[in-house]
Amino acid sequence: MVKALFRKIRRIKEITSAFIPLERSGFHYKMRLQLLTLLLLLVQCGFAEETCSGLVPTKTRATTISLTDFGGVGDGRTLNTKAFEEAIYQIEHLHRPGGTLLYVPAGVWLTGAFNLTSHMTLFLDKEAVIMATQDIESWLLIDPLPSYGRGRERPGGRYMSLIHGNGLTDVIITGDNGTIDGQGDSWWNMWRQGLLSFTRPHLLELMHSTEIVISNVVFQNSPFWNIHPVYCSYVIINNVTILAPHDSPNTDGVDPDSSSNICIEDNFMSTGDDLVAVKSGWDEYGIAYGRPSSNITIRRLSGSSPFAGVAIGSETSGGIENVLVEHVTVSNTGTGIHIKTNKGRGGYIRNITVSNINLNTVRTGIKIAGDVGDHPDKNFNPNAFPVVDGLTLKDVWGDNFELPGLIRGLKNSPFTRICLSNIKFENFKQQVDPWKCEDVSGYSMEVQPLPCTELASPYGPNLCSNAI
Repeated sequence: MVKALFRKIRRIKEITSAFIPLERSGFHYKMRLQLLTLLLLLVQCGFAEETCSGLVPTKTRATTISLTDFGGVGDGRTLNTKAFEEAIYQIEHLHRPGGTLLYVPAGVWLTGAFNLTSHMTLFLDKEAVIMATQDIESWLLIDPLPSYGRGRERPGGRYMSLIHGNGLTDVIITGDNGTIDGQGDSWWNMWRQGLLSFTRPHLLELMHSTEIVISNVVFQNSPFWNIHPVYCSYVIINNVTILAPHDSPNTDGVDPDSSSNICIEDNFMSTGDDLVAVKSGWDEYGIAYGRPSSNITIRRLSGSSPFAGVAIGSETSGGIENVLVEHVTVSNTGTGIHIKTNKGRGGYIRNITVSNINLNTVRTGIKIAGDVGDHPDKNFNPNAFPVVDGLTLKDVWGDNFELPGLIRGLKNSPFTRICLSNIKFENFKQQVDPWKCEDVSGYSMEVQPLPCTELASPYGPNLCSNAI
């Protein structure tokens, strides 16, 4: 209990000190410590939940404009791309202190892809739907990401996301749970039939941007990944609903990619691919670009998927570290927690903590594997082995599994310090060797069914003393 209390204190201090740098003396520092103590007491007594939503300060806009001021028509038939572009152009050139809010009223606002600007809020009325056009000819092609070297699905460029931004600061996308609808079914069908020459568009992609808040909005039927912050920092995604049919290809929920200081909290997702997948570039391109994903919190997530509830990878070439995943509930899902990489990736996955996970009706409870994911081309280095070290999974429980766990490292780069504690899986089909392990070392304590012998190292208690 005392150790847990100190861990909470340390965690809160880490969060606040990372984002509110102050001198370690004087009135402000003492006041911050008092506030930290009060917050800890509130959390301990159940009056407050831990949150990372303070990463980005709350903003109130000085000016409000409406899409209808720029000729927008919300009848579901009129194309409103020009109205969005003109409204955002005005925001960009108003230079109003505090920024400007663009209000999207009730209605169905058909549009092609458009770019956001800095110091703006995109606000959707509860009856508002921003709906993507299905006219593929109207979608712009943009350059591939440098950390991928090509489109994720096809060589060459890629289609711009429906809502896009590059090099932005201070952007809010919010509302009264209005909807952003990608009308992805036509894209999914073209992909299944092999008719696409370029990578499908995301629903929302922000690049090289900072101080981003995405909240109280429904994202549905994305052509490809839903929300993709890439090369970003200080991003909050909370109280968001993301929906797509379970058979929709590659409709990941949120994919933070080569990004840092990300808060993904209090969201519901039901998609056709991983609900949340942390990434950092693809093979030789990600290694060369060298931007890791770090300081990421995924908390109070619920939903279902035929793939993973929470994934790390498989694109991990820039490195991934300092990730906290906690209070996750998933059901009818392929894999509860999936940490995945491959030879040729390079990079690293380290200092990952997963706790308080509830899994119900999943194929594999925990999967940590070094043989997952394809390669962008034949130029990858097969000797670029990833380093996987310092993974803690604790307080995990669930019911109705095919396989409780699979942990498969690489012969040339074994996975080390894999620490499991207080894990209880019931009603599983794989009765013989319910944990499959290769090229892995670590320690386990209070795990049912009993894990593999590779996780019974006599040195384990020392290796995992800070983790369990």
